[in-house]
Amino acid sequence: MNFDDYCQQKAAPPGSSVYYALRQAPFAVQPRLTALYALRRELEETVKETSDPTVGHTKLAWWHKELAALAAGQPSHPVTKALAAHHPSIAAEGDALRMLVGGYGMDLEQARYLDFANLRRYIAQVGSGFASLVARASAARPAGSKPDSQPDPQPWADTVGYALMLAQFVQELGNDARHGRIYLPIDELQRYDVTAADLMNRRYSPAFTELLQFQTKRARDALSAADAAIPAPERRTQRTLRAQIALAQALLDEIERDGYQVLHQRIALTPIRKLWIAWRAARRR
Repeated sequence: MNFDDYCQQKAAPPGSSVYYALRQAPFAVQPRLTALYALRRELEETVKETSDPTVGHTKLAWWHKELAALAAGQPSHPVTKALAAHHPSIAAEGDALRMLVGGYGMDLEQARYLDFANLRRYIAQVGSGFASLVARASAARPAGSKPDSQPDPQPWADTVGYALMLAQFVQELGNDARHGRIYLPIDELQRYDVTAADLMNRRYSPAFTELLQFQTKRARDALSAADAAIPAPERRTQRTLRAQIALAQALLDEIERDGYQVLHQRIALTPIRKLWIAWRAARRR
């Protein structure tokens, strides 16, 4: 298997939301974006499928070394090989990549957050940091630019990553709770009289519904603001992030229609709906 096939299978298997979002990007940009999403998936698996924090930290330390090797032009992993081959500005993204790895390291240190201010630190590194990488890669100079050239800054992408993470917390609430991770702040659980045990044991209640209504509204408002924040000159090149925003909005609508029954199942859109939503969103002005 070559590194492009590896990244495709890791990041965007056919039928997934990422698959359809990536297909909206210009063809020449798709390989570099796929490699970035594959890297994120590798890091997610490292921390969320590792029960021993020591093992997780060891694996993340390996990724730090591999990113250093990438910067030195000597990558060994299929994902970093793909980044070296397809991302003309990857050498300038060292700090952002290290911050992303560090953000996932937070998952090995804590599984609960006292309040939203603390949770935002995690969102900033994992959500906003990754969306900024994607935005800069989408607007990056074409192949042939000097490898150490600076990528185009895309400061608005912070709001996109923030919004997508809020939507993900709602969508993945049950799955995260089953793995002992709760990304809803403790003070907000207390405000609605919902306990961590309720989430882990899949206990639905009117209080849980009110909690999810609040979380969903916050995520939906953030998604609308994120879409509006993308500057007009960037909307054509940023089709992948725009498609992800639309897919997240549609999934929140589906969750709401299903009565917020996310603790025992993963609610999803059908592939044909994903294709239509992503295609339409990417071409809307």
